[in-house]
Amino acid sequence: MTDTRTKTRVCLLGLGAMGTALGRAWLAAGHPLTVWNRTPAKAGALAAEGASAAADPAAAVAAADLVVLCLLDDSSVEQALDGVDLTGKDLVNLTTGTPAEGRARAAWAQARGARFLDGGIMAVPPMIGVPEAGGYVFYSGSPELFAEHREVLEVPAGARFTGADPGFAALHDVALLSAMYGLFAGISHAYALIRAEDIAPKDLAPLLTEWLGAMGARFAAGAAERLESGDLTTGVVSDLAMQAAGTGTFLRTAEEQGVSAELIRPYFELMRRRLAAGPAEHGGEDTAGLIDLLVGR
Repeated sequence: MTDTRTKTRVCLLGLGAMGTALGRAWLAAGHPLTVWNRTPAKAGALAAEGASAAADPAAAVAAADLVVLCLLDDSSVEQALDGVDLTGKDLVNLTTGTPAEGRARAAWAQARGARFLDGGIMAVPPMIGVPEAGGYVFYSGSPELFAEHREVLEVPAGARFTGADPGFAALHDVALLSAMYGLFAGISHAYALIRAEDIAPKDLAPLLTEWLGAMGARFAAGAAERLESGDLTTGVVSDLAMQAAGTGTFLRTAEEQGVSAELIRPYFELMRRRLAAGPAEHGGEDTAGLIDLLVGR
């Protein structure tokens, strides 16, 4: 039997699918867990597994060494902790938010005498508590809090500290998810192109996986190197001028297949804008130059 007397006492506010998965992982590891949810019935499952259900957030916070928030949004955090004494408490906010919200919430916590970490969960609930699933959480904010509680934070999923700036966890989270949605957009367009043909999606799937894995890794690493060095032309294999010239083929193919080009057209338009701004200057560049176009450089 696990001796819970030496385990960090965890308070968890928010028992949606992710919150429940987090709570279950801490319970399995022997951590005394106090939970609260705006809808009390949602605490029933974890209470049946050994958690203590608090009547309100103040009672939950008072019972814990580490306070974890996994609520709907930033305003829910504000409402849940309104009037709660946070003096000397350690807050970990796993509520999805923006970098600005993370920074503001850190200042808010500090003003109330608490240490603060913001987090970005790079996993779905079934991955929580399953180390081999590869899920992890970005953290940013108090380095001291992270170092002190790292072992506890690593119980549900891996923990990756991104820096003392409280906004960095959310920024990393949204950056990776934005790349994911861009990838999904391209895959969706690819399947749409073959939808009316005698080509099975399951036959295209392994080709997409292989191609995108290779090209995605190559572009991510190459773009990072070019952005840091400022050299957008050395060693370029497929320059901007060549790629922009080829976009018409993709658009005509979509038209022939009766497929909307709305998912890929914006990227092609960026190519043309960059090239039009200076064919001689930008034509020989790698497409990493489009990144600076997005931020107005």
